Amino acid sequence: MENTESSLENFREEYRSKIPSYYVGWVHFMLTTVIAFSVIIIGIMMLDNVQGIEWITVPLAFLYTNLIEYLGHKGPMHHQKKYLKLIYKRHSKEHHVFFTDQHMPFGNSRDYIAVLFPIPLILFFFGLIGVPTWFLISWLFTANIAWLFVITSVTYFINYEWLHFAYHCSDNSWVNKIPGFKSLKKLHTHHHNQKLMAHYNFNITYPICDKLFGTYYKGK
Repeated sequence: MENTESSLENFREEYRSKIPSYYVGWVHFMLTTVIAFSVIIIGIMMLDNVQGIEWITVPLAFLYTNLIEYLGHKGPMHHQKKYLKLIYKRHSKEHHVFFTDQHMPFGNSRDYIAVLFPIPLILFFFGLIGVPTWFLISWLFTANIAWLFVITSVTYFINYEWLHFAYHCSDNSWVNKIPGFKSLKKLHTHHHNQKLMAHYNFNITYPICDKLFGTYYKGK
């Protein structure tokens, strides 16, 4: 046990030593939040006389994003793919070594970098993937449907970031008092068990696809 504790601390210290000196955890968290809410607010402002049938976009986009979260996590994050090695390394070889089921909380605010998506990656997804997706949906259907898809997807994203962040907060944090939160946190803690991580609980947010595809594990 002492060897395990020692190797974990050694890895954490080595990882922390590589974090840029200018990095500030709370700035990273706030920038992520501001970028997401800016897109959401712009999307809401762009809606124009939404028709009843168009509102079905919201639950469909929610389920679609839950599936993408599941497939992305179960796939390249935990199984090395030829052109996605960096994603696998960052998640399985770094995040899951830095945080184990026995050592989930942040040590300090600079550890946020091991959980939150890098800002350049967020801008990449929002700009080079989100914008073309908006144009495609708008062309196939309507601008309202495109904006509703963007609003729902980005809301899901920031929900993902906040929940994942909260799972790695201290057990004494106020977030543990939120109804239902402890159940979700327990699922993610099981996922950080080295023996389980490649097989169970790939939904970081809501275990819809985990239950559908038989990868839901709530413990014995």
